[in-house]
Amino acid sequence: MRILVTGGAGFIGSAVVRLAIARGHEVINLDALTYAACLANVASVDSTPGYTFVRADIRDRAALDAVFADHAPDAVMHLAAESHVDRSIDGPGDFIETNVTGTYHLLEAARAYWAGAGRPDGFRFHHISTDEVFGSLPADPSVRFTEDTPYDPRSPYSASKASSDHLVRAWGETYGLPTLLTNCSNNYGPFHFPEKLIPVIILKALAGEPLPIYGDGSNIRDWLYVEDHADALLLVLEKGIPGRSYNVGGDNERANIDLVRTLCAILDDKRPDARGSYADQIAFVADRPGHDARYAIDATRMREELGWTPSVTIEEGLAKTVQWYLDNEDWWRALLDRTGVGTRLGTG
Repeated sequence: MRILVTGGAGFIGSAVVRLAIARGHEVINLDALTYAACLANVASVDSTPGYTFVRADIRDRAALDAVFADHAPDAVMHLAAESHVDRSIDGPGDFIETNVTGTYHLLEAARAYWAGAGRPDGFRFHHISTDEVFGSLPADPSVRFTEDTPYDPRSPYSASKASSDHLVRAWGETYGLPTLLTNCSNNYGPFHFPEKLIPVIILKALAGEPLPIYGDGSNIRDWLYVEDHADALLLVLEKGIPGRSYNVGGDNERANIDLVRTLCAILDDKRPDARGSYADQIAFVADRPGHDARYAIDATRMREELGWTPSVTIEEGLAKTVQWYLDNEDWWRALLDRTGVGTRLGTG
């Protein structure tokens, strides 16, 4: 299959690119190379036959039309997005432009290409989204997000992703474009840009800096190892039913404070600090405005319809992630000077 992957130099996108190439697919990696993108993420496949990189912005319709005409993809996997909630609080315009307007232009370019090719049955437009579009859950562990949960976004980021989800569904219903939609829980793992919680904690711990925990640390997230997510996304692309959505979760709920303490314990074991436990660096800070209390995914549809379950437990995944950051200092040090990294954002 020849797959056009948008945002393929980002965290999740690059995992998809690497796995797709490993499975014998051809990949056109389209990325604008904004602050969170890094071509080192796909360096392992850069010289592989069947891999092509195109620097382009999904807001540029002419560039998108050229990519479709030049490469004739069999499918689109749309991962390009602004994705950091804190940045969306400070600058919501970028999120509207990329996540909403950019998705619109990509849908229109894909529709024009698909219609011009005779509306082939096998074409797919797979939109990758987030569980944050569903809002916030109560503490009751029996309550989780399903594919039928009403949308209730609470941040500029989640509102922009909810908007893009609605556009994708509308293009499927109105124009017949064969669309697929996935909503995932929080991802973690190798190549995670150092502004999200897990890499922030690892790198600040190593630097001997305070480990910032929003509020009282009771906010709960469901954690999904990024390579498991990439596997699920390719499965949905290949076997998912057009017009259907699929929730992808790790089945690993953790309160933020418990997650951070686990990371500290792993670091204590892998790189002991003579000054004491890394947990001594934990510092509680003012909470994020509108901070959702809990996210949790019910992935029953993925399991029962497609036979997918996550393969990496949270304990295994966190240990692998910490080790990856310890082993890849050159990768993350090169990113520390990028705009906003290491600075508290989204204070309202």
